[in-house]
Amino acid sequence: MSTNSTGTAQEPAAPPTDPAPPKEPQRSLTHRLISGSWLVSVLAVLVALLVGVILIAIAKSDEVAATSSYFFARPADLLHVLFDPYVAMIRGSIVDWQAASAARMWRPLTETLTNSVPLILAGLGMAVAFRAGLFNIGGQGQVVLGAIVSSFIGFAFNLLTGTYLVLMLLGAFVGGATVGFAFNLPGIHMVLAVLGAAVGGAAWAAIAGVLKAKAGANEVIVTIMLNSIAALLIAYVLTLPVVIGQGNTNPKSQHVADTAAYPLLLGSGFRLHAGFLVALAAAAAVWWLLERSSIGFEFRAVGLNPAAARTAGISVAKVTVLAMIVSGALCGLAGSAPTLGTERFLTSGIAGSYGFDAITVALLGKSRPGGVVAAGILFGALKAGGTLMQTATSTPIDIVLVLQSTIVLFIAAPPLVRAMFHLPEPGAPRRRRATATAVKEAQA
Repeated sequence: MSTNSTGTAQEPAAPPTDPAPPKEPQRSLTHRLISGSWLVSVLAVLVALLVGVILIAIAKSDEVAATSSYFFARPADLLHVLFDPYVAMIRGSIVDWQAASAARMWRPLTETLTNSVPLILAGLGMAVAFRAGLFNIGGQGQVVLGAIVSSFIGFAFNLLTGTYLVLMLLGAFVGGATVGFAFNLPGIHMVLAVLGAAVGGAAWAAIAGVLKAKAGANEVIVTIMLNSIAALLIAYVLTLPVVIGQGNTNPKSQHVADTAAYPLLLGSGFRLHAGFLVALAAAAAVWWLLERSSIGFEFRAVGLNPAAARTAGISVAKVTVLAMIVSGALCGLAGSAPTLGTERFLTSGIAGSYGFDAITVALLGKSRPGGVVAAGILFGALKAGGTLMQTATSTPIDIVLVLQSTIVLFIAAPPLVRAMFHLPEPGAPRRRRATATAVKEAQA
């Protein structure tokens, strides 16, 4: 204790306290889901595969019990029971080293790429919406609309007799003879069908975008309702004679013309079609849109902080509508993959579960085009390998669905993955260094 100039006792100065770390701004749910570490995504897949091993052990409990009784004598038998399904999945999705020919050996890889086409395209659509701060749950309905429009153009648009409407629209710009010649060139019919798929999906998504921008409607609820409407719409379309053909009662459309179908990339022995190239081109276009264009900057700004973007002069309503249109167009393109590529006709189940699986693909890929392509190929491999896994090892194919669901679970709960592997919180080292620096400056 010391005294001052008047002789009064003076308490010693209290030591400086550690300054409180600055609070992080609140982030939206979509931003938290897509901004995590890539390591968390990889670990989520690995944990899902370990969960799959447990499920395989439960499904094959008799074999596990039998091989466990002599585990120490021949441990490889138990390992075969647990991991042979994954080996079969690799053979069915990447390379089948037991195949009789080179073509059959590499066919699984082409099946994986074929299955990945609609997942990549729809996943890119989800990624654009997520980056703009929108939760587009209506990918399924947008895929359905893309499939309806692309298939109709594919079987109803005759290049020789059905170009009159287009000729009338373009007649003011070019001569009729030139247009007629152009529409007989190879590929024009396919381009029109692909564009029709994009327009169908974009128009369906625009409904939710406009309702959110103008009326404040929640895009999650609106897009879910639009999914139900799309399911009823395709059921109605498949009752129209112009779609299924005169005198036909099967809920199946006419076959798409060869001129509108995606050409096969590796010949008739493989199903891989030009839709895979369309998916890669779409990924490159989305990367340029989000990372290099001004409208992409507005998408990202609104997704990070709509209030700050509005203060900076960005029209949040415009961004909402445009982001939903772009997202819907990409999902609509996904609908062209089965109608113009693999199936080449329209059925009520043509969209499968692509719209919902695309949400997982976008989350796993962190809504980055490269990550979405990789995640789409991974899910395409799970689908391609699941068939051989079931036939070769008698493992229920439902395990593949459980793997996908488990991946979603861990992607949506990154703190759980970090706790399991003792990973630091995002930015924790940086915050500790900043706090230590602030303390030293206060003590100086």
